Amino acid sequence: MALNSKQKTGLAIAAVVAILIIAGAIAGRTRETKPSETFTSPSGAGQPAAAAAGPGGADLKVVKTYTRRDCGLAPWLVTDKLGYFAEEGVRLVFTGEVQPPQRVASILSGTNDTADLHPNALAVAVNGGAKFKGVVRAGIEPPKGSDPGLRHMWWFVNPEKHPNVKSFADLKDIPGTLKFSLIATNSCSDFLANLILDSYGVPRDKVEWVTMPDVQAIQALKQGLTDVAGVHPPFYKGMLDAGQLKVSDSSETGLPDEVAGLGFYFFTDEFIANNPEAVRGFARAITRGQKWINENQEQARVWTEEAIGVPVSANHYYSDRLVVVDDQVNPWLEDLENAGVIPKGRLKISDIVTHEFDEPAFS
Repeated sequence: MALNSKQKTGLAIAAVVAILIIAGAIAGRTRETKPSETFTSPSGAGQPAAAAAGPGGADLKVVKTYTRRDCGLAPWLVTDKLGYFAEEGVRLVFTGEVQPPQRVASILSGTNDTADLHPNALAVAVNGGAKFKGVVRAGIEPPKGSDPGLRHMWWFVNPEKHPNVKSFADLKDIPGTLKFSLIATNSCSDFLANLILDSYGVPRDKVEWVTMPDVQAIQALKQGLTDVAGVHPPFYKGMLDAGQLKVSDSSETGLPDEVAGLGFYFFTDEFIANNPEAVRGFARAITRGQKWINENQEQARVWTEEAIGVPVSANHYYSDRLVVVDDQVNPWLEDLENAGVIPKGRLKISDIVTHEFDEPAFS
């Protein structure tokens, strides 16, 4: 059976990763700084908190990651600013910005030690030969009844281009192919959108995926270059301010609680084996930071907005429990298998995540 463009793209990722590693194509490195020292702002979002130095600073284990300037910055910035990394024996440093296609390679090469990915992107990397493990959950879909602005994704259409589209169900009536924006193939953007399309009986092959950052998706949709745009917070407000119409969000995927926004912080197997206490400290610290964000949404929003220089209406919602839940990974992996991106049965959940750092009683 011939593969569609999405399947071909998924199968090609392993080759792309290998080429990047061999070529050493890791770009954008700058001096290493802590997240709380990387950004400056009038209210002090860029100033390290007094606790950030932590006790015994010289003994802290350095953990490196690439610099973020989007909504994904929040847990890294907040956890560092509040001093939680230092209290858990870790000094997190930003190494500079890295373009999305090079981020996986930057971990494999040792330029960076950790990053975060959704389960499907992590599975594609592992299927391509990367020795990675997700060690602790990052974002999750918020509980039912929470502020809709915390949902992992919203989708919009341009009402001037498609005046009759009020939901995904109406997309069936538009002739031809529809251009959907997404951040990266085999990410939350296509996984979640495809599930909503399925629920409304819209064929997946009706969609042409166009890769672009969320911030560019607003202008592309407004100019009529795309038909549907899926974005994350903090870009919901930008879409609404641009007069675009919300037609769906991640609550419509039909996935169990928390699953739609699921992500993992991951390390290489080698780093985990050589630095288990640093990984444990990282997992504990960032879980504490995520719990603080959930409980202090407004302050986290302000710090993130000031740091990235883009209006932030909300942050993501994050896991505040230090446990990996296998059943939450299954839908992401099964979708890859059903789409032919990964052969069925090739990967087990244990190939993608580890329970080594679970602490069910941790809070």
